[in-house]
Amino acid sequence: MTSAVPQRVLVTGAAGLIGRAVLADLADRGVPATALVLEAADDLAANRVVVGDAGDPEIVRAALAGVDAVVHLAAIPAPHLDTAQAVFTRNTRATFAVLEEAGRAGVRRAVIASSFSVTGLPWADVDLHPAYVPVDERLPLQVTDAYALSKQTDEATAEMMAHRHGGSVVALRLPFVGQHDDRLARRAAEFAQDPGSGAKDLWSYLDVRDAARACWLGLTRPGPGAHVLFVAADDILAPFPTEELLDRYHPDVPRRAKLPGRTSAIDVQAARDVLGFEAEHRFVADPALLP
Repeated sequence: MTSAVPQRVLVTGAAGLIGRAVLADLADRGVPATALVLEAADDLAANRVVVGDAGDPEIVRAALAGVDAVVHLAAIPAPHLDTAQAVFTRNTRATFAVLEEAGRAGVRRAVIASSFSVTGLPWADVDLHPAYVPVDERLPLQVTDAYALSKQTDEATAEMMAHRHGGSVVALRLPFVGQHDDRLARRAAEFAQDPGSGAKDLWSYLDVRDAARACWLGLTRPGPGAHVLFVAADDILAPFPTEELLDRYHPDVPRRAKLPGRTSAIDVQAARDVLGFEAEHRFVADPALLP
């Protein structure tokens, strides 16, 4: 495994929730960052900011000056935020442009944001269930929406670019990401009132600080090649036992392991093996919100 510390990291989508956390994490580590953002922002923890579309090769080329590692987070983050064609084409175009230009510039370490949504479950208009739990990287995908398809394509692009240019490309399959007292609290309250609302996501989550740290580990730990990895907290946001929830909402899904208490139904063993990743921040619900 490599242990070289990047000298400068390009972060695309740097004004977003995870992007800002990655910039903060890099600043804490003393690593300079270049932020690529679609619209100007003057409150970013980066000493260089480039404004433009991550799908534009010329913009990306300019942003890569002096960079030796990339965290690519820029994307339309849900299928309902634009037309299906726009979601798919813009997301996949940006990933191709960033990884291709990075490879041509000699950058050999990259992390991209994939998603739990690549499974096809979260945004499906039909009733879908995973082939088994806990889910892992070998899970058959059931893609029916443009966002999930864009992430499936991004993962294929990452594999191609690792072959094409060498080096390491890590695709992190991120679940719902949030901050403890904001997005996570609201999501947990929703699951407490209506646990079925979390069934398509398997009630999974990740604190944004752990998401940022997973990006850092993705830049510094893996050997060459493409690595597709689930990352998630080791518990769930719903205040109910995992197996009781599965009994109710995924009753016919085979279980390949015991899931005692509120254990996550996402297997992150591959991320442990490749990155040394363990989530450090658990969500602790307000007792007043519990049923």
